[in-house]
Amino acid sequence: MTELWEKPHDPLVPEVERVAARLRLAARSVELDRAPAFPAHEFRELGAAGLLGLTVPPARGGRGLPPARAAVLLFHLAYLGGTAFAKLALQPEFSSVLGEQGGPELIDRWYRPLVRGELLVGNQITEPAAGSDASAIALEAKPAGGGYELSGTKSEAAFAVDAEAAVVYGRRPGAARAEGVSAFLVPQDLPGVRRTQGPADLGERWQRRGSIVYDRVQIPASFRLGEEGRGFDYLRGELARERGLLAAIYLGVARASWEETVRHVGERTAFGRRLADQQAVAFPLVGAGADLEAAWLFTARALDRLEPGAAGSADTALAKVLATRAALSALDLAIQFHGGSGYSGSAPHERRWRDVRSGPIAHGPTEVLLGVAARRLWPASRER
Repeated sequence: MTELWEKPHDPLVPEVERVAARLRLAARSVELDRAPAFPAHEFRELGAAGLLGLTVPPARGGRGLPPARAAVLLFHLAYLGGTAFAKLALQPEFSSVLGEQGGPELIDRWYRPLVRGELLVGNQITEPAAGSDASAIALEAKPAGGGYELSGTKSEAAFAVDAEAAVVYGRRPGAARAEGVSAFLVPQDLPGVRRTQGPADLGERWQRRGSIVYDRVQIPASFRLGEEGRGFDYLRGELARERGLLAAIYLGVARASWEETVRHVGERTAFGRRLADQQAVAFPLVGAGADLEAAWLFTARALDRLEPGAAGSADTALAKVLATRAALSALDLAIQFHGGSGYSGSAPHERRWRDVRSGPIAHGPTEVLLGVAARRLWPASRER
């Protein structure tokens, strides 16, 4: 098949392809959907191959790639194996507040092993009454005995029952909104921590999301990450980078289904003609390919322009919005034009659609991200 739009390339892409083939990532994605579990073996192998923490500086064990280059590798990981292993590759970025703000002992004990794939550190933000409005976090972080006492509940947390530790966001009693939120590293085996796996999700079931209750959990002051009250600032900087990298993942997944559908309609006949010769099929697919390519170009530019430590980025916010829209539309066409097999589990398209459907919700819902971009047009708007 002649490619109308070439896939993005980087000298490290063949390395990604070799790892994906050796670990059978495409087949493992299917298995993890049917029997959800944390893929500890693949996680460790990705770490050994240097594919965890692609943007993490070498001083902390990562590759130190610019975000735009990392996005190309994540695109191909997703293209070859779905969202599961591409998102695993991003786990050190999802916990980057630990690597950037934690003390040397915390980094050596928790962050470097995370980058090597030897242990899992989760990221707990959402609460029963605080989802997209992270500044409304209510988990109490009360100074006590020279350290802190944590009390409250985190919900919808990925790896709720699998993570050995988590970056947890809590508020000092009496502090107002974002100004009172601090970040903490909390080992999940401490007394007072109760973890519960939730119902199976629509997609990405391997994350085994659930709830964590903190009942007067005691942690030392050294487990606070960065300055007290700056947790929300650190989180916004982390999210600005994450959103652009996630956009690349969603586009990689959708590109796989788009290519498979282009091949399919070029071979399948109906009413005496190839499906590709019928405009009702061909034109939407061409449009979907153009939308994927446009979203990729926007994403690559947004990441290339992202400044280190940016507190927020309208560009990466919009990249995620455009990528999820284009990806879900392309995946929906893949399901439609594969007919019954596309809707069933015999083809990968419905699973990919379920996995990507988290995109407009997680790491900033579309509605909030459009608000982030709107504040660049109207700077006098009230800040969250």
